[in-house]
Amino acid sequence: MKGPSTRLDVSVERWPLKVPFHITGHTFVALEAAIVQLERDGAVGRGEAAGVYYRKDDAPHMLALVESHRSSIEAGIDRETLRRLMPPGGARNAVDCAMWDLEARLAGKPAWELAGLKRPEPLVTTFTVGANPPERMAEAALAYHGARAIKLKLTGEAMDAQRVRAVREVLPDVWLGVDANQGFSRAALEALLPVLISSNVQLIEQPFPVGREADLDGLECPIALAADESAQDSTDIPALADRFDVINIKLDKCGGLTEALTMADVARHHGLDVMVGNMTGTALSTAPALLVGQLCKIVDLDGPSFLRNDRTPGTVYANGTVWCDDAVWGGAGT
Repeated sequence: MKGPSTRLDVSVERWPLKVPFHITGHTFVALEAAIVQLERDGAVGRGEAAGVYYRKDDAPHMLALVESHRSSIEAGIDRETLRRLMPPGGARNAVDCAMWDLEARLAGKPAWELAGLKRPEPLVTTFTVGANPPERMAEAALAYHGARAIKLKLTGEAMDAQRVRAVREVLPDVWLGVDANQGFSRAALEALLPVLISSNVQLIEQPFPVGREADLDGLECPIALAADESAQDSTDIPALADRFDVINIKLDKCGGLTEALTMADVARHHGLDVMVGNMTGTALSTAPALLVGQLCKIVDLDGPSFLRNDRTPGTVYANGTVWCDDAVWGGAGT
């Protein structure tokens, strides 16, 4: 379905991180974000995407994909048509979020209202500690003053047990989760489980590589298991329902707020809890994810905290919570 003509602008922005960030198989030093801007009738909508690093979904790829659909986007297609036109990933996310932002400003209604959600509230978020030597991870966890939830990046190494113990020792009361980013083997997870249980870890995220989900079969694990890389969009969820407890929704993975809201509905239909996560991003990507967070049991929206600087206005972290004013994105009016 086509609507009024729209002007499309695309660009890349580079946002340096405070320090290099380490996870299984990757080290990040900066965010290179694809920015989409849509203008119609004097109103401007913006969207930001970091892409999906493990799918080689980087800024040049995202911009090229958006450009390949320029004529359709400028012809004024709607969000449902966009879902059929572009594949899941960062490019569609940036366009989809720009469409929501533009629609809110043209309609004079905030995006949360257009989405049929309640007025958003600040949410308790996890703060992520990269994979490093145990003493450094303990220091990094303590540096999140006022944090109520911490997520540890683990790698499948024997050192993981020390990493978990070190953080739990200095923060005995916070909610604690771990994220393997596909880095565990079945044997490594079984060896680590007693430590995770004794340390009161509440979540294990994406323990095994995509395609190895059957390795979970028969595993006695009292800790909730979350699918991240295994759950790219809503079509992946039905096959995961018997092996996972939680679906991690990321707008860059699934291709935007429109698909993210669908994922939340599908996950809950299959009896799964939902969490919202993010790649590294500025407030412009956190704001739409925060709307999804209103539907989630677990919120992991600490991306801007890794940047040397955020946008103005930016993401607000206070007392362990995350918040973005709708002046950042999705606000009513021009």
